[in-house]
Amino acid sequence: MGEKIGLIAGNGKFPLLFAQAASKEGYEVVAIAHKGETEPDLEKYVNQIEWIKVGQLGKLIKTFKKAEVKDVVLAGGITKRRLFTEIFPDLKALSLLTKLKNKSDDAALRAIAKELEKEGLIVRPSTLFISSLIAPAGCLTKRKPDREEEKDIRFGWKIAKEIGRLDIGQCVVVKKQTVVAVEAIEGTDEAIRRGGRLAKEGAVVIKVSKPQQDLRFDVPAVGLGTIKTMAEVKANVLAIEAERTLIFDKEEMLATANEVGISVVSLESVDR
Repeated sequence: MGEKIGLIAGNGKFPLLFAQAASKEGYEVVAIAHKGETEPDLEKYVNQIEWIKVGQLGKLIKTFKKAEVKDVVLAGGITKRRLFTEIFPDLKALSLLTKLKNKSDDAALRAIAKELEKEGLIVRPSTLFISSLIAPAGCLTKRKPDREEEKDIRFGWKIAKEIGRLDIGQCVVVKKQTVVAVEAIEGTDEAIRRGGRLAKEGAVVIKVSKPQQDLRFDVPAVGLGTIKTMAEVKANVLAIEAERTLIFDKEEMLATANEVGISVVSLESVDR
């Protein structure tokens, strides 16, 4: 890798954390930020930044080439609902969209990565400098799931993997071996709220990677906000996939989980 790294920044803290980690490793960070999505504070942690509208793929590529960037990462997502109302595709993006068989997350991200590579850019894993954020295996909280919750985890894990394979979402909410909510376009937090309200209390939340997921640019993530949302609806357990999930605000997240009695378990797929 060269001395520069290109950052295609979506929403949330992930782009900021990546930029800080890359800078500590001695890299010059050239960022492409999305208006209405990327946090403005990203400007503090990068050497160069270009703000674009969602869909300006040609401008994105041109910026990286002008800055002589060869290696790039995609960090942070784009609000899915925005894709229906506030996308402004340029000619390159339109050409790409017309070739897609469907507009699923996986299809779109893989097509974008392929287009970047055609232009001579190398797509690197977004976890390149932040391996400390990857979830280790084990029960991460004081409270462990009880026997009934273990059953819910095993049941929900298979369902979550299947909806992932269909590229619907990555999260399911379960109670007593019954699916009460499936994540779709609304995102994880809203799926938890909906499922928690239906379950009343004691729900089990399972979030996993999709079987076909390209972890270079699409890594499941949880954090303090996830626990706070679960606490709102009195959910009991969060099950995530070890080595394939990012945990943000880990210390505060687990401290809060311990405080409200939520169990957080990180499991390998082979355990299921």
